[in-house]
Amino acid sequence: MPTKKTPTKTVAKTPAKKASSVKPAKKVAAKKSDAGTPLSVVIRRRIEAQKARFHANDNIAKFIQPGELEGLVDEVAEKMQAVLESLVIDTESDHNTKNTSQRVAKMFVKEVFNGRYVEQPTLTKFPNVSRLNELMIIGPITVRSACSHHLCPIMGRIWIGVLPSKESALIGLSKYSRLTEWVMCRPQIQEEAVVELADMLEKKIKPIGVAIVMDADHFCMQWRGVKDRDSKMVNSVMRGAFLKDSNLRREFLSLLDKR
Repeated sequence: MPTKKTPTKTVAKTPAKKASSVKPAKKVAAKKSDAGTPLSVVIRRRIEAQKARFHANDNIAKFIQPGELEGLVDEVAEKMQAVLESLVIDTESDHNTKNTSQRVAKMFVKEVFNGRYVEQPTLTKFPNVSRLNELMIIGPITVRSACSHHLCPIMGRIWIGVLPSKESALIGLSKYSRLTEWVMCRPQIQEEAVVELADMLEKKIKPIGVAIVMDADHFCMQWRGVKDRDSKMVNSVMRGAFLKDSNLRREFLSLLDKR
């Protein structure tokens, strides 16, 4: 008798194997798409994905991952070298400019514009145990900043007046200097810088009043353009009690050391 043929069963591929074979491909594709992308573009994409702002005077530290500042310095150095070449400077033969691009890049990222790339300094707050409610003045604090229009230096001094309430937090005197430096180490204009500093102090210590006076030389006016080396800019921000109480405001201004 003829034997019956057993029908052949077709074994379907399991979904698990299919999924596992796709995942590595996606990872490889992602790595390939990032290859060769400038670090500044990668950081910019992170910022834009969060719909955040990255103006010259904005802090973008939360979008920068550990170790990336060194990479940013290298990228800026490469582009600064191109600037020097476009200025027709022979950096190969001129020993004075041989490493200028690297020095300038490091200066911008790690020093003069450092307030853009690092987190806000930690401000240890203390309870107002003595329930202080008298005027305090801190200053003059040395200011080093840069004009966002020409990237020329802004050099000056700041005085901070604080009228704490009995419930206000207190911070160490050095913290006023650290916070001021963090805000000022960015390209910006003086009028906006003092407002940002006042906003932060109000938020951190919640005083009855905050007053700030800034007196600075602007090299964008002294070094270039009109070249008026004797001109300065002085501006102030008055908040809370300093804005409402003319006697308090007068006391603060009269006690500033303008030497």
